[in-house]
This record gives sequence, C-alpha cells and structure tokens, in this order.
Amino acid sequence: MELMKDLEHSLEVEKKFPKFRAGDTVTVSYKIKEGNKERIQEYRGVVIQVKGEGRTATFTVRKMSGTIGVERIFPFASPFLDSIEVNKLGNVRRARIYYLRGLTGKKARIKEKRF
Repeated sequence: MELMKDLEHSLEVEKKFPKFRAGDTVTVSYKIKEGNKERIQEYRGVVIQVKGEGRTATFTVRKMSGTIGVERIFPFASPFLDSIEVNKLGNVRRARIYYLRGLTGKKARIKEKRF
C-alpha cells in the first residue's frame, strides 16, 4: 500500500498553486479545446469550498453572470488547469460557504482580510 502511494506520488506532475481557502476571490486560467485550437479562458469568482486531498482534491468557484449565479468545480490535478491567481483574501468563518447561494446584493459581499 505504501509502495503504491510512493509510486503514484513520483509519477504525478506537481503544479504549484497558491494557498487559498473559502471566501477568497480567485482567477482560474483554464485551457479549452475547440476543434484543433486551444485557448485559455479565465474564470473569476469566490471560492465556495476546497474539498479532498491529494489527487482527488477539488475546489468550487462561484461567479455571478448577470443575475444568475454560476458555479464550477475544478480538480487540482486537471491537466487543463493552467494557473490560479488569488485576487482578494476573504474573511469568513466557515470552510464551506454554501449560504452565499441564498444571498443577493450587498448581503452577498464578503469582507476582505486586512493586514
């Protein structure tokens, strides 16, 4: 069992992403294939949750597209994930901020962390 984990870890191509948590605003650069062309699309929103560990770790980003909330789940181990940029550090008390789904307008704002 231990040997399998070591082998899996050695074969894994490690990408270095910045540390972030729920409440942070991030910009995710994601590779999209259209026919034989490949382009990078940026997806900017608030991190709702960071889930799992190792190869199965994922994070969910929520953004507002007009008046509709759009959520997307990104796996950390995805080969299509190009880069992650942390824009703002949010000040929230929970690890999963699902309550954001039910809020609109000024109530849906997250306080920014001050240093």
